[in-house]
Amino acid sequence: MIVEYVRYELTRHSGEELISAYRGAGESLQASPECLGFDLTRCEEAPTCFILRIRWTSTADHLQKFRKGPHFPAFLAAIQPFVGEIAEMRHYAATGVEWSRQ
Repeated sequence: MIVEYVRYELTRHSGEELISAYRGAGESLQASPECLGFDLTRCEEAPTCFILRIRWTSTADHLQKFRKGPHFPAFLAAIQPFVGEIAEMRHYAATGVEWSRQ
């Protein structure tokens, strides 16, 4: 599993518009077998900054299967207006250093 982080710095859209867009785009992610889960978080200190975290089966599955598959067009259509406000979009592998109280 890898985690894709997409960092948004909104300058043209409101946070509510981004949240709404991902509510719709989330349906495409949920329908994709390559997606293991996702969450969208908002920065408390800078409310126009967001991080989307998507857990994928692998980077290759994300880029080759999801992006070339049937769920990507609807996903892209939902988030297209925000693409220009992406500050970072990268894939990260777990290091094994983690802890959770859950």
